Amino acid sequence: MASASSGSSAVGFSFADSGVPPCTSSSASGIKRPMASEVPYASSMSMKKIGHRGVDSSGETTYKKTTSSALKGAIQLGITHTVGSLSTKPERDVLMQDFYVVESIFFPSEGSNLTPAHHYNDFRFKTYAPVAFRYFRELFGIRPDDYLYSLCNEPLIELCNSGASGSLFYVSSDDEFIIKTVQHKEAEFLQKLLPGYYMNLNQNPRTLLPKFYGLYCVQAGGKNIRIVVMNNLLPRSVKMHIKYDLKGSTYKRRASQKERDKPLPTLKDLDFLQDIPDGLFLDADMYNALCKTLQRDCLVLQSFKIMDYSLLVSIHNIDHAQREPLGNEAQYSTDTRRPAPQKALYSTAMESIQGEARRGGTMETDDHMGGIPARNSKGERLLLYIGIIDILQSYRFVKKLEHSWKALVHDGDTVSVHRPSFYAERFQRFMCTTVFKKIPSQPSWKSMKFQSQSSSIEQKSSEDLEQDSTISAIPRCQPLTQQC
Repeated sequence: MASASSGSSAVGFSFADSGVPPCTSSSASGIKRPMASEVPYASSMSMKKIGHRGVDSSGETTYKKTTSSALKGAIQLGITHTVGSLSTKPERDVLMQDFYVVESIFFPSEGSNLTPAHHYNDFRFKTYAPVAFRYFRELFGIRPDDYLYSLCNEPLIELCNSGASGSLFYVSSDDEFIIKTVQHKEAEFLQKLLPGYYMNLNQNPRTLLPKFYGLYCVQAGGKNIRIVVMNNLLPRSVKMHIKYDLKGSTYKRRASQKERDKPLPTLKDLDFLQDIPDGLFLDADMYNALCKTLQRDCLVLQSFKIMDYSLLVSIHNIDHAQREPLGNEAQYSTDTRRPAPQKALYSTAMESIQGEARRGGTMETDDHMGGIPARNSKGERLLLYIGIIDILQSYRFVKKLEHSWKALVHDGDTVSVHRPSFYAERFQRFMCTTVFKKIPSQPSWKSMKFQSQSSSIEQKSSEDLEQDSTISAIPRCQPLTQQC
């Protein structure tokens, strides 16, 4: 879900890049582009490159010199074949060796007895841990036919990504899944995580961590293009009014002017502290459920020595949306109809936090649309779409060097790259004390003045303090075989 706009290339998906309009160069936009067989590679064309991502002279996106249209076609052909062939294999328990299986199939353009003919150059499609990922999809209630229908029935929609990661992002036409290109090291790290990821999901499918549904590789033009399929956090049918990528650090954590000039910029920690100094207010049950989920997820990430992850917080302001001109309905439909419910279980922000949170209380709305209901200091009704992103970062030697150098020129406590235990504790404390807060019981929103009552809001009962201390003081992470 770091965010492409924040300059990192790690996964989970940079959801910061969702919520933007589809790229006009995408075939889904209705603009006719040359077929992949006509422009399979674009090395001789003028291109603006960001990492492996470029744009050819016709305006079509390329990745490792393969056109986006060719890559989308290969992805859909490959997934159709691998899911179909997997259906012939009997259901069984996942074994340790299943995490290391790699299946490969060759797709010649003229077709074969196993593959259909197509208009693209020859390519090979690899599927990593197919049995294990089938289990993950089943755990989230995704049936094979639904998975195929979402990803392969309609053209994939390319999301514009002008960030520094150089990754390509696609969303399925029904908004269900995100597909992101990943680097070799990221794909390799995800493979190593799979056994522990499997054990954690068995214990706790309700999580704000990215939900991985498939890992694949397209070999085209002598290049390996690795892709991961994940849950989509930000439905395009819901207008997002503001969006933050939060780490709990203040060192260089302010969005650049270039980022701010975007239609929906991805802002950072210092921007949040300036824009929303009083935080976001949730009812007590929702707040406790959210912080409990964050605590559990941080323990899992800490056990893997993962750090530098972020919490993507995207905000839909219900009251603003109701005051906006009707002309916006052509692009966003949040005020006229409820988006089609996602097929995957635990896929929305509301479903991802603990089930103890009751749907009601002071934050009741007619339609949550998958978001978590909240209020700002003005009492405006909000829906929050949140998730932990950028988890494929391990505390490697390069990161250690980065922290050592930054510590020489800045207060080490605010640097965004730390040892995993410190990072987890600081991340959790920032989210549950600064970003999210409990609202007072039975508030009168019209008459409340949060600025004048901020001290009273932060007064906690002894029971609250005891609970907050368990959230802030992260215990030593238990093995993944035990409940965190």
